[in-house]
Amino acid sequence: MASTACFMIVSRNDIPIYEAEVGTAPKKEDAAHHHQFILHAALDIVQDLAWTTSAMFLKSIDRFNDLVVSVYFSFTNVNFSFCFFDRSSIHTRLMLLHDSRNDDGIKSFFQEVHELYIKILLNPLYLPGSRITSSHFDTKVRVLARKYL
Repeated sequence: MASTACFMIVSRNDIPIYEAEVGTAPKKEDAAHHHQFILHAALDIVQDLAWTTSAMFLKSIDRFNDLVVSVYFSFTNVNFSFCFFDRSSIHTRLMLLHDSRNDDGIKSFFQEVHELYIKILLNPLYLPGSRITSSHFDTKVRVLARKYL
């Protein structure tokens, strides 16, 4: 069965730093813009939920027709000496617009992409918050999408 999926990594300033249409459904001309609009519209909900939950993975925060928005939070500024993190330190949100019902697969996808993102952040040549243009990162994300979504 063909699936629709649009994946986006959004920086602290609500700027998309990575976007990919990773579904298997045939691509329509305006679908990418439509998916971006839905994900951007969900950012306010994501921001509100960040203050009310301690979970990193939220499986269904918004719906549009048969599409669902899922989010995975990435936190920074963790103070390991006190094992404490501040909710204002939300750095990035990994967002997925999908029509899948596979919550475990979506969570696994987010966790593995989060690991890839951390590897990008560890690169001394990468400026945090700038667009991710690595073809290696893009290829890995698409492979993970085929595996889990």
